[in-house]
Amino acid sequence: MRALVDTHALYWFVDGDEKLSESAIETIGDPDNEILISPASYWEMAIKIRLGKWRLNQPYQEFIDTILVRYAFGILPILPLHTVELLDMPFHHRDPFDRLLIAQAKTEQIPIVSSDDRFDAYGIRRIW
Repeated sequence: MRALVDTHALYWFVDGDEKLSESAIETIGDPDNEILISPASYWEMAIKIRLGKWRLNQPYQEFIDTILVRYAFGILPILPLHTVELLDMPFHHRDPFDRLLIAQAKTEQIPIVSSDDRFDAYGIRRIW
């Protein structure tokens, strides 16, 4: 299965945080699954770290290396096709990073691993 991981779920998985659900752990940790990360997620993290709104337990570059090398998560590029979905997307969720993740999941027809139940209003499959 291919699955896109929301920013907070990605962080909680790498950090081993107990906030992550069993379902999310099983999905992300299953070596048979293709786990994907959006550039929107690492862009959001970098911005929030710079603004002092978020702190990692390791240097940012080490975190990125961990997700790409240690866990071998793939990157789902942001394509023009994904942004087309944004044009008619209702504003159930106003966060621009999350809206892009939703558009990517919807366009790719893949589930998203996220605790954010506002994603459900968009007709995508959410794993939590």
